[in-house]
Amino acid sequence: MDALAKSISQRLDAFPRVSLGVFPTPVHRLERISKYLNIDIFIKRDDMTGLGLGGNKTRKLELLLADALRQGCGIVFTTGGAQSNHAMLTAAACNRLGLKPILVLKKRGVTENLGNRFLETLMGTDVRYMDTDSYDDIYREMDAIGAASGIGYYIIPCGGSNALGSLGYVDCAREIASQSLKFDHIVLAEGSGGTMAGMALGAKLFLPGTQVHGMMVDTDPFDVITPRLMKEAAELLGIDISSDEKNYTLLDVCGPGYAIPSDEGNAAVRLMAEQEGIFLDPVYTGKAFAGLIRMAQEGMFKPGERVLFIHTGGAGGLFAVR
Repeated sequence: MDALAKSISQRLDAFPRVSLGVFPTPVHRLERISKYLNIDIFIKRDDMTGLGLGGNKTRKLELLLADALRQGCGIVFTTGGAQSNHAMLTAAACNRLGLKPILVLKKRGVTENLGNRFLETLMGTDVRYMDTDSYDDIYREMDAIGAASGIGYYIIPCGGSNALGSLGYVDCAREIASQSLKFDHIVLAEGSGGTMAGMALGAKLFLPGTQVHGMMVDTDPFDVITPRLMKEAAELLGIDISSDEKNYTLLDVCGPGYAIPSDEGNAAVRLMAEQEGIFLDPVYTGKAFAGLIRMAQEGMFKPGERVLFIHTGGAGGLFAVR
């Protein structure tokens, strides 16, 4: 690690955290799929972070909930769709820390007591639905509930995707570097922007020469969101990346719509299960891996290049699919 990376690493370590995950998560080669796709492909198992059913949100929540505790908050709000992995993991983390989670979710997707909703029921989580497509409406409702409670409250945005949360995946890039692993490409799902932005920024800092590919599973303007979150996270670390060369690409894999399974995504879920015994989900990782397959089939990876797929979790969503 050079002097600049070491300095940035020290700044990253200075941010308060709570211990929620089991790190580092393992990386291993996908032997059968490497042969199937004729590329050298590895997987980082961030579905094995230890909290709930695991997943990428654990890294963000270590930073965000430390901030909530620092501010003396007793209630934590967050949001997402009805089957939000992030919302479920936030509830699990809050329970572990003695905080009260309140989930104000969009009444979109599977609202029955299946998948992540069943896990929230097991945890006794306070879940409320709003029939809206506007997160602004939801954040206003959170403020109203929080103000009426008379207790200090903390709002985590959808997906934990703000500058502070994004630092969790800057740290993940540093972790990959510490595992003495060199990759030409990193591929991961992009659903709210923070994980992708953190990984792209982290690759700039700790994995020079690595291209990061965000597989967009929603229709949000990620071409605006990704660089904005990268810039804001970099500012938290005291660095300026405004003139740096772009080290990422974005690929639309949304298919028929957010949280609506796609044929290519479902095929990718089945391929990973059949070939490697690893379970993806139909909303995020299945579509993201389908994007990786598409890139491989279109010759976007050169012979001899090493590709890393970040498994960001989401297994709970499998059990809400009929």
